[in-house]
Amino acid sequence: MPIIEPIGFAADLAAWTARHGPVTVGLAGAGQMGTDIVVQAALMTGIRIGAIGASRPARPLEAIAMAGHGEGHGRIASNAAGIDAAIEAGRIAVTDDLDALCAAGRIDVVIDATGSPEIGARLALQSIRNGKHIVMLNVEADITVGRHLSAEAKKAGVVYTGSAGDEPAATLELISFAQSLGMEIVAAGKGKNNPLDFAAVPESYEEEARARNMNARILVEFIDGSKTMVEMTAIANCTGLVPDVPGMHGPEATRENLAQVLCAAEDGGVLSAPGRVDYTVGKGVAPGVFCVVKPRHPRAIERMADLKVGPGPCFSLIRPFHLTSLETPLSAARAVMYGRADMEPLERPVAECGARAKRDLAPGEVLGRIGMSDYRGFAMTWADGRARRALPLGLAEKARVVKPVSSGELLTHDNCEADASLTVTSLRRALDEADTRFL
Repeated sequence: MPIIEPIGFAADLAAWTARHGPVTVGLAGAGQMGTDIVVQAALMTGIRIGAIGASRPARPLEAIAMAGHGEGHGRIASNAAGIDAAIEAGRIAVTDDLDALCAAGRIDVVIDATGSPEIGARLALQSIRNGKHIVMLNVEADITVGRHLSAEAKKAGVVYTGSAGDEPAATLELISFAQSLGMEIVAAGKGKNNPLDFAAVPESYEEEARARNMNARILVEFIDGSKTMVEMTAIANCTGLVPDVPGMHGPEATRENLAQVLCAAEDGGVLSAPGRVDYTVGKGVAPGVFCVVKPRHPRAIERMADLKVGPGPCFSLIRPFHLTSLETPLSAARAVMYGRADMEPLERPVAECGARAKRDLAPGEVLGRIGMSDYRGFAMTWADGRARRALPLGLAEKARVVKPVSSGELLTHDNCEADASLTVTSLRRALDEADTRFL
């Protein structure tokens, strides 16, 4: 076989490793995404997993074995010194103490793969306090308190970033490309991967989840649309694009007609104006992401049509894949090497992801996690959410119902009370109080 030299970022990473050694990652979470990261890091030059934090050691140890490491490569550690000792010995530390993981001196960057808004908020704060960069493969936490966490990271001189490979960051790549070319951004978003069923509950998807080696609750978070709403809210909060209508349109636009559907009414589309986030359930776009653009000159429109991008005047730029957790180590490396975020929220609020009841809820009920039978995500503009006193999706878990809520009704601060004992609740309350300046 010919020798293929590393180029671009691969060359940068190889050069960094030769000078400094590999980027050492502290990983929180060893579920599906966390396991992917452990396996992927073992295949890469310049990235190593130094420690894995999880409530029980079984899953991290299974992930370490799956990655091809020998027996004994995973070493149980109960504190920061033990984690550092394991890393210095060339092993991967396994711990149930996320504070210790963040404090370990041999860790360069922390990746949050937990999916929990509460754990994500506390983990990010601890990482930042210990001078560690933080990669959030936890969009639920980011859309709830990401602006606060990003501001804290800047003050501490570390990087707070979303994860490469997740759909929001992949979409931002396209938006940045189009902006660099001076194109108008008409719309951006994703093709929905799973069939959309707003009423989905885990009990109906146990068999499919087992076949896909997934937790049924997590699968339902995708199927009931919550994940899509979360991801589009994240894109909005990083760019200034907004949901056109509450819940977005979600048309059956295909790869061929996407730019003629998700464009402004003046160009024959469904949007009231350019500058929107949305998604499609039509064929040919998923599992990709898109950015609908409109060149600002007739010559550019003519050239793009001639190059078979589409008929114009709006065109779809489509990235036909996203590799989720397999790409996450790239964000960790860029944070360490360049001090650069792949995705970070703006300093002003743009969109909100609230929650709508999946069933009738009675006073006294305590709500479960995202993807269960109680509620689903629902994206809207921040101004709309503020006016309606929407309860952020990231605060719904453990919230107590205080007034009857009908199926399909929006959860609000009037009919539900967020759990005041949670860190994510107190951080969001402080954000909401500060955000009065944007009214």
